[in-house]
Amino acid sequence: MIANCPDDPQWAGTVPRMARPNELPGPAACQGPASPPGPAACPGPTVEPIFVRLAHPGDAEAIRTIYNVEVTGSTSTLDMVERTPTDQERWMTEHQGAYPAVVAEIETVVAGFGSLTRYRDRPGYSATVEDSVYVDARFRGRGVGRVLLSELVRLADDHGFHSVLARIGGGGEPSIRLHAACGFSVVGVEKEVGRKHGHWIDVTVMQRMV
Repeated sequence: MIANCPDDPQWAGTVPRMARPNELPGPAACQGPASPPGPAACPGPTVEPIFVRLAHPGDAEAIRTIYNVEVTGSTSTLDMVERTPTDQERWMTEHQGAYPAVVAEIETVVAGFGSLTRYRDRPGYSATVEDSVYVDARFRGRGVGRVLLSELVRLADDHGFHSVLARIGGGGEPSIRLHAACGFSVVGVEKEVGRKHGHWIDVTVMQRMV
């Protein structure tokens, strides 16, 4: 069953997409590192049907729960303070239009989310965005991250962006592999720019042109 968005005009046009086993959403946006530019699917099958769609306000608590687990228990984000419901409401408002948030569902449960964010405030950087992908630990290893990232790259292309960046904190080897499989290349490592849980954190920067 595909979850429908509420009848709020600001969420109008939300179109659910589904990745069936051995299939990704189309037109898919990911590609292997050696492939030429252009839309192509990330390699590898999905384990089960995964629905991906634009996030709507009813997803706020599920997104907040997934994110706060990473805030308290990992270095995938350098946030130190858990998001409040008010924080999450503001985040949802900021992630629509050209900078959307998407969710992936398995059997109507939000299994993960992703988003595009403005890279820098200065106008000269307006053609570049950053992606973020977070998957609920219960659903990892089932193709959710690949479906989310594929959809984010597709949306970046649809919205006319030229470049997508990913900034991946220490311990993010699975995210580095995911981005590499979807056509991103490492363009640099920022050494010990963050500190969390008593450790200095390197940040790997990856990029894909769209």
